[in-house]
Amino acid sequence: MKPRAKRLGVLVADDHELVRSGVCALLRGCRDWKIVGEAVNGKQAVEKAKNLKPDVLIMDISMPHLDGLEATRQILHVSPQTKVLVLTMHESEQMARCVLEAGARGYVLKSDLARQLVKAVRSVSQGKVYLPPKFSNISLGRISQGREAPGKN
Repeated sequence: MKPRAKRLGVLVADDHELVRSGVCALLRGCRDWKIVGEAVNGKQAVEKAKNLKPDVLIMDISMPHLDGLEATRQILHVSPQTKVLVLTMHESEQMARCVLEAGARGYVLKSDLARQLVKAVRSVSQGKVYLPPKFSNISLGRISQGREAPGKN
């Protein structure tokens, strides 16, 4: 009998219960993934990341008590192996650059959530950077200065 591969642990952070529930429902369709926790604000996301050490943290950019950018920085300080994937309603290349500069590995528009979330989680969990197809003009070279090159891990 083959030993079972480690399941991918995912933490979901969003201040809207409906969004958290929808994200969790989408992810539960992937048998090799498990939801290890949920957070309702940025501070709680940092604390849960510190304690749970998830493989991937899916986080809203606009959250109370600590916004997604600062929460990402703090999460990567307390749990450096965690890959952060940011969810947002902001369709902005400038915001995507800020998110990546903060250390997140991906950016998913909430309007594309149902179509792109699984692909995005799979991508960032493998050490790749994920951006919406419409953001293909963003140069990752400058963003990765001082960090590992995109796609490397």
